[in-house]
Amino acid sequence: MSNQYGRAYLLRHGETEWSRDGRHTGLTDLPLTERGERQARAAGPMLADRDISHVFVSPLQRARRTAELAGFSDVQVDDNLVEWDYGVTEGISTLQIREIVGYDWELWSDGVHIDLPESAQVVDPPSPGETVDDVARRASAVVRRIEPHLRDGQDVLIVAHGHLLRVLTAMWLELAPVDGSRFVLETATVSTLAFERERHVIAGWNVRED
Repeated sequence: MSNQYGRAYLLRHGETEWSRDGRHTGLTDLPLTERGERQARAAGPMLADRDISHVFVSPLQRARRTAELAGFSDVQVDDNLVEWDYGVTEGISTLQIREIVGYDWELWSDGVHIDLPESAQVVDPPSPGETVDDVARRASAVVRRIEPHLRDGQDVLIVAHGHLLRVLTAMWLELAPVDGSRFVLETATVSTLAFERERHVIAGWNVRED
């Protein structure tokens, strides 16, 4: 890897009640669980020796609290880093949705603009929801924001959400947004986006302190 460029470290927030249970957690502003707070603290040492010049954080409390517990108080909130707006599927697990609709529904391919019975809607009234391309437009804006810092040799940290960070990674690699589905990302893990010469690459993925 060239030392000319900086790196972008991605930190997914720690566990929440819904992430623990596999429920889609988009704009619902849930706190971390006790385990999620421990996870966030454990992520701190993995980043402590990095010379991070800018910290960009989702406005949702689970991301802001994760940044704080990991040792980062001087942060810049970026609304583009909020999680995918899951619309009527908010608060419902994939398995539950499949039982309701009667087919193998999948977020990345089928999206959230689907008809569900009113009894299945957790958010009342439900938000409109986003397509994967909507999420990609926000993620691309974040890439445009951080890339000048990286090209200037500065490291940055992004603290946000699983699906958003997966789409952001696809945008960094100049892939289709749906290719974010291929990057498994667990709570409170650190991943690294970097350059190899001029090429955008992944230098580390889904790392958690043992």
